[in-house]
Amino acid sequence: MPQIQLTVPTGALTEEGASTIQAQLAGTLLKWEGAPDTAFFRAQAWAFLHELPTGAQITAEDDEPRFRVDVTVPAGALNDERRAGLVREVTAQVLAAAGLTADQALRVWVLIHEQADGTWGAGGQIFRYADLVALATAAPAGDKHE
Repeated sequence: MPQIQLTVPTGALTEEGASTIQAQLAGTLLKWEGAPDTAFFRAQAWAFLHELPTGAQITAEDDEPRFRVDVTVPAGALNDERRAGLVREVTAQVLAAAGLTADQALRVWVLIHEQADGTWGAGGQIFRYADLVALATAAPAGDKHE
């Protein structure tokens, strides 16, 4: 039950990038979490796009757009290798969505928030990491994207 949030200045993404980035990021997060590619898990991977008004984001140096990606996953869902792969792929996707090149990668920050076990609730109940693993293990094979 991961979620990923991209915060960008208004107008920083290309038209195509703005229309596709959320689905890309959600799919990438599920991939690096190791979740099965099923309708159930895709429906639980929420992606938000937050656009800031003009002038709401600057640095002490300039007003070039910067991008913040906040990822929330259950604790234990990502090891070091998965975190690194997620950060690398998400950064590349955000740069592409903004029409930027790899030499501008420091404009993208990815912050991974691991939710402590027993502190994630959905549907009126607490979900623990073991519950999600059990759901993933029981997921039917072959339920790919339609």
